[in-house]
Amino acid sequence: MPKPVTPLLAADAIIELTDVPGRPIVLIERANPPFGWAIPGGFVDVGEIVEYAAVREAKEEVCLDISLIALLGIYSDPSRDNRGHTVTAVYVAEASGTPKAADDAKNCCFFNLDALPEPLAFDHAQVLADYKKYRETGRVALLRKA
Repeated sequence: MPKPVTPLLAADAIIELTDVPGRPIVLIERANPPFGWAIPGGFVDVGEIVEYAAVREAKEEVCLDISLIALLGIYSDPSRDNRGHTVTAVYVAEASGTPKAADDAKNCCFFNLDALPEPLAFDHAQVLADYKKYRETGRVALLRKA
C-alpha cells in the first residue's frame, strides 16, 4: 500500500502566566513568514508525542517550562497556514517566570485577552476567541463539523 500524503502536524500552547495578576498569555512575534503575533508552538518531530512537542516548543521559543492543563482543540482548516495544510493541537498551559524570545521568535510579550496585538498569524484570532470562551466557561472549543 502506498504511503498516504497527509497534513503536517503541529502543537501550540496558550501559556497563562500564573505569577502575573490576571493570568495574561504569552505570544511571540514571528521572525519568519508568515509574520505577525502567534501562540508559541511548532511542528511535531517524527517519533515525538504531541504533548511533548508543545512543551518543547514553549521552551525553545519563550524559554519557559510549562505544565499542560487542557487540550483546547484541534485546528485543521486547510487554509489556516498559507505554507501548506497544517493541523495543530492547541493546549492550555501554565508557567511562571519571565518569557524570553528565542529560536524563531523575534519578540515575545504577555497580553491580557482584551488587549491582543495585531496582526495575529495563522488562525490564531479564532483560536484565541475559543480560548476566551474557555476562560469564561471552562469548556473547550466546540467541534467544527463539515
